[in-house]
Amino acid sequence: MLFDTHVHLNADQFEDDVEEVINRAKEAGVSEMVVVGFDEKTINRALELIEKYDMLYAAVGWHPVDAIDMKDEHLVWLEELAAHPKVVALGEMGLDYHWDKSPKEVQKEVFRKQIQLAKKVKLPIVIHNREADQDIVDILEEEKAEEVGGIMHCFGGSVEIAERCLKMNFYISLGGPVTFKNAKRPKEVAKHIPMDRLLIETDCPYLAPHPYRGKRNEPAYVKLVAEEIAGLKEVNVDEVANTTRENAKRLFGINR
Repeated sequence: MLFDTHVHLNADQFEDDVEEVINRAKEAGVSEMVVVGFDEKTINRALELIEKYDMLYAAVGWHPVDAIDMKDEHLVWLEELAAHPKVVALGEMGLDYHWDKSPKEVQKEVFRKQIQLAKKVKLPIVIHNREADQDIVDILEEEKAEEVGGIMHCFGGSVEIAERCLKMNFYISLGGPVTFKNAKRPKEVAKHIPMDRLLIETDCPYLAPHPYRGKRNEPAYVKLVAEEIAGLKEVNVDEVANTTRENAKRLFGINR
C-alpha cells in the first residue's frame, strides 16, 4: 500500500472529477493521502474532503507566496483547526524566492509564526522551499523546529542540505521530479537518504512523473515515484511502498 503525503485534490483542476481520481488512486494501491491547504479557499476545501473520504487527511497552513495576505486571525484559525482529529500537520509553509508577490522579510515572519504555532499545538510541519535552501534551514534551526519535525516537501536540494534537515527530525519527501532523466540531485538524495527517513508524494496536480510529465498529475502516479526510488536504491518496490507508508503514519500519528 502507498501513502501519498502531499496532494492538492482541493485544487480547481480536480473540481469536476475528484471522485474518479480518488478511485483511480485506490486501484493503484494508494491507501492514504494528505490534502494540503495553503490559503482560505484550499483549506476549506481540504476540510470538506477529509470529512467525506475516510482515506484522506489534511495539512493546513499558509503558503509563502501568499504570506503578504496572512492576517493574525488566520493564525488563530489555524490553531483552531489543529484540534481537528484528521488535521495531521501544519503547512505547507516556508519560503519561495521564485515569485515576488510577498517580500522575503514578510515570508520569513509568517514562516516563523507558523513554526511557533506548530510547537504550541504539537504538530509536524510541511515545508515548501523554492530557491531558498539556506534561509529555510537557518530558520528551522533558529526556531528549534526539531521539536516537532516534519517534511521537506518535494525536496530538490543537495545531499548536504538534506543531512541538515535529517538532524532536525525531518523526513525527506520525493515526488515526480525524481523520475525525470535530468534530475541529478533528487536521484542522489534518493540513493543517500536512509529508507526510514524517506516519504513519497505527487504534489498533484503539479509535477507529474515520467511518462506523464507536463500533464495533470494525480495520486495514482505516486506508484511511479516508488518504483523509481526502488530502482535507485536497488530494493523491491514493495519495500519502498511499505516503509514510506509506515514512516508517514508514524510522523502524522495515524494508528489505523
